[in-house]
Amino acid sequence: MHRSRFAAGIFVPIALAFILPAQGLATENATVSISDFGVAGDGQTLNTKAIQLAIDRVAEQGGGTVVIPQGVFVSGAVFLKPGVNLWLEEGAVLKGSMNIEDFPKTRTRIEGHFEDWIPALVNASDCDHLRIEGSGTLDGSGQPFWELFWARRRADPSTKNLDVARPRLCFIQNSKDVKVSGIHFKDSGFWNLHLYHCNGAVVENVRFEVPRDKRCPSTDGTDIDSCQNVTVRGCFYSVNDDCIAIKGSKGPFALEDKDSPPVEHIHVVDCTFERGQGVVTMGSEATVVRDVVVEQCKITGPNILARLKLRPDTPQDYEDIHYRDITLDAASGTIIQVNPWRQYFDLMGQPPPKSVVRNITLSDIKGKYGSFGSIQGNPGTDISDITIENVDVTLKEAKLKTSSTVSFKNAVVNGEPIAVGK
Repeated sequence: MHRSRFAAGIFVPIALAFILPAQGLATENATVSISDFGVAGDGQTLNTKAIQLAIDRVAEQGGGTVVIPQGVFVSGAVFLKPGVNLWLEEGAVLKGSMNIEDFPKTRTRIEGHFEDWIPALVNASDCDHLRIEGSGTLDGSGQPFWELFWARRRADPSTKNLDVARPRLCFIQNSKDVKVSGIHFKDSGFWNLHLYHCNGAVVENVRFEVPRDKRCPSTDGTDIDSCQNVTVRGCFYSVNDDCIAIKGSKGPFALEDKDSPPVEHIHVVDCTFERGQGVVTMGSEATVVRDVVVEQCKITGPNILARLKLRPDTPQDYEDIHYRDITLDAASGTIIQVNPWRQYFDLMGQPPPKSVVRNITLSDIKGKYGSFGSIQGNPGTDISDITIENVDVTLKEAKLKTSSTVSFKNAVVNGEPIAVGK
């Protein structure tokens, strides 16, 4: 059994020793404003070429920081270069174009595989020591993309997520020692922040939001895809899909996918979750997930605290996953949901795979919420070592529906010891 690197609630970044910033980082070099490259912050002019020119120029000069000043700067996809950081000043808005042609298709990682699809507004590849910081906003101008998706879905109910092109806000891949800090992610057309194959990433004090009165499909807050040693702290989530999603590959041959190493050593701490479909969700594309700790967090709206999606077509190993010191304060929501996830699955003629869910704990949970939830695997799923302890909650639906053995220690619902039903 794997041991957590997050002892007693303290993050021990032992894996970062080999990725400390080297000499001559971008932060020690030039600082250049996009204002020097003929941009217009009027919320209408397309500035893609000018912003990319600023990035390229800083990269050519050995690295530095590109600054987005106060104003609303419309842009299509831009691509950061190694050694180039991004700083958004207070009042700065980098606003995604509503014209999908400003996001020309490229080979990209999406939903557990690679294909020619839409890049993000801000993209970075092989950018060790990358910093995207400040107090400004990345605005995805998502409404026309959401409306197009729902229109297509009404016309053809079989429409899938990737059938309608919608840009992410930020995609970072193949990078070590990454920090995204302070900025506001707003109205993404698709996923907000997608980290793929990164080692040693910190996402801190970031707000992820979409309108509360609209259906904004696939607006995940933070997607941690095939990454190791990631910390998410002090962030706020109000989205229309999973707030934080742990992702990898999918399908009956997923364990053979060399592009999707295990997701390991993930720490989520001191975050607030106002709205979403999962606080920290395993899947839907995921194979091996180990050592995830979610702690000292507050849920203030409808959500699912612990959501583990079990695909019937993918061998999955969810192990050493811990939710602790959680405050619930909402009229609805679910504490735990370990259930089959059958969306878009394909066995490709193979027999159903075997999956494992092991060493899952929920501890020190308090407050008021909707329901306790359910634990149910696919045929052949081995679910074991689930512990619920030090729980004192007020729920509308008190029973935990489960076909697996669960260990309860000092677990109280509505003033009574927890009831278990199948």
